[in-house]
Amino acid sequence: MKAARFSRFGSPDVLELADLPDPHPGAGQVRIAVRAAGVNASDWKKRQGLMDQDLPQTLGYEAAGLVDELGAGVTDVALGDRVFGFSPDGAAQAELAVLSHYATIPASLDFAAAAALPSAVETAARALDQLGIETQPSRGSGVTLLVSGASGSVGSAAVQLAVARGARVIGTGSPATHELLRSLGAEAVAYGDGLAHRVRELSPDGVDLALDVAGSGNLPELIELAGGPEHVLTVADHAGAQEYGVRFSRGDSGRALYSLAQVAGLVEAGAFTVRVGRTFALEDVAQAHRAGEAGSVRGKIVLVNS
Repeated sequence: MKAARFSRFGSPDVLELADLPDPHPGAGQVRIAVRAAGVNASDWKKRQGLMDQDLPQTLGYEAAGLVDELGAGVTDVALGDRVFGFSPDGAAQAELAVLSHYATIPASLDFAAAAALPSAVETAARALDQLGIETQPSRGSGVTLLVSGASGSVGSAAVQLAVARGARVIGTGSPATHELLRSLGAEAVAYGDGLAHRVRELSPDGVDLALDVAGSGNLPELIELAGGPEHVLTVADHAGAQEYGVRFSRGDSGRALYSLAQVAGLVEAGAFTVRVGRTFALEDVAQAHRAGEAGSVRGKIVLVNS
């Protein structure tokens, strides 16, 4: 099979499509013929040498496609089923991929939209869990959550999941994103200087909890609005978390893998939407990296196989 790979660190030019042995699923896993794979900031950080140091490396932790091989003990899906989920080997940007955790793709989603879900939804669900916003709407109601960076993939997932859990959500974003944020169920405010004042115009007593998705350096304002660092969590500002005593959420602290099936149900119920910003063919993976690093795409970047 062909898979995106790099054998040295550097610019997108180091990326290539390599011929690799076909993978096979272990117990409880499935293999898919990949139809789409999500592209994330972690991909170009890996390529730049900012994460794993081993070489060569493949890319991609999330994908959607058709089941074409079942691991031992798998009974919840059949050959030919449409599924989306996580590649444990970080090798989803390929013609074939093994998924360790997966769910059936809702009928209303195409492969590209489904591939855009796993990482963003898991990150958002994990953050809400760690903030204590319960999955049951009746127990999450009455909580006011501020999401800083609400219009991106993780932020928009956090908004929709928090609304589904019964929380009131205030989301920050540029004025151009406010219509989108309102359509997701959030009350929109502009980010930047004066954020605290604008939030207090909507919620005079501040907020109960704050989630930083943007990593834009505004943790002090979030702490002030939420009444202390213990009420704030960031998924994007590790250094700021250490400086201000804010919790930092990372995947090795307990992943919210249940969120795959949960979001599929919300999509089917019309309570969750996903936005694909741009698709690229697998062979154009370098171009996809350039677009992602440049920040020129609003919405998720997805690689597709014909």
